[in-house]
Amino acid sequence: MPIRDRFIDPRSPDRRPRRAAYALPTLFTAGNIFLGYLSILNTFRGAMQAALGDPGAGQQFSVAAIAIGVAVFTDGLDGGIARLTGTSSDFGREMDSLADVISFGLAPAVLAVAWGVQFIDPTLAPAIRGPIFNAAYLVAFLFLLCGAARLARFNIQKNPIPKNPGRPDRKYFVGLPIPAAAGLVAATVYAREGEPLVWPPFVIAWLALLLLLGFLMVSTWRYYSFKGINLRKAYSTLTLILVGGLIYLIANYSRVVLLAMAVGYVGSGIMIRLGGMIRRRLRPASGGPAATQSYPADPEHQVG
Repeated sequence: MPIRDRFIDPRSPDRRPRRAAYALPTLFTAGNIFLGYLSILNTFRGAMQAALGDPGAGQQFSVAAIAIGVAVFTDGLDGGIARLTGTSSDFGREMDSLADVISFGLAPAVLAVAWGVQFIDPTLAPAIRGPIFNAAYLVAFLFLLCGAARLARFNIQKNPIPKNPGRPDRKYFVGLPIPAAAGLVAATVYAREGEPLVWPPFVIAWLALLLLLGFLMVSTWRYYSFKGINLRKAYSTLTLILVGGLIYLIANYSRVVLLAMAVGYVGSGIMIRLGGMIRRRLRPASGGPAATQSYPADPEHQVG
């Protein structure tokens, strides 16, 4: 019997799922909210301990980053479970978006300021430290605002079209998904074992990264969506070996591997965009046809 049929209420004339089945994806969404809340709490603890010179502050920041990383994983489960059980609803979608604002907007923004800016070299002159702090508060707010705008656009647009449409048989996100942006923030903190940034050039580079992530979230650049992966489909032996190797690397070298994965995914949209720009510039010079390829409006192909 298919999994979806197991959740059907036999007393329902239109084969609606049981009421209890709708609680299953909501539980994962609630867990997502809790992880964002936990991340903020541990960020506060880390900031207070670091201010007091406690060497355990780095561990608190690491826990905050891990909470965001786990939330990225659970965020993909609630929607998948809802589709698998046929319990998708407007309430669930709105609840998921609100959870994302907390776990992937507010939590990483607070972590980014407390870990990446708050403990900049104290020997700097107040005339320099003050503007850096003010810029950090603004940049973190813009990161949060862009994430919220990204989610709002995702909710209202039924068939968004990226500036650089890809293959019609693949699914894409339009703009960087907010979990990926939050994941890069968390992976960076986790890779440094929660040790706060102190050197001013690193702090400036950190703020520049936050601005870049905010821009990518509200952009219309194409990012690959993993929603096309079907776990019930049979895959080749090579694919299974690669997945097993990736799991092994994450288990043994999680800090480096997770950071590389986050950077690779965020950078993939940039590389695709730059590659498309270069191809368009070189096409007339090569003497080839200048016609551009267009794709039909397919909601399964272009995902917000």
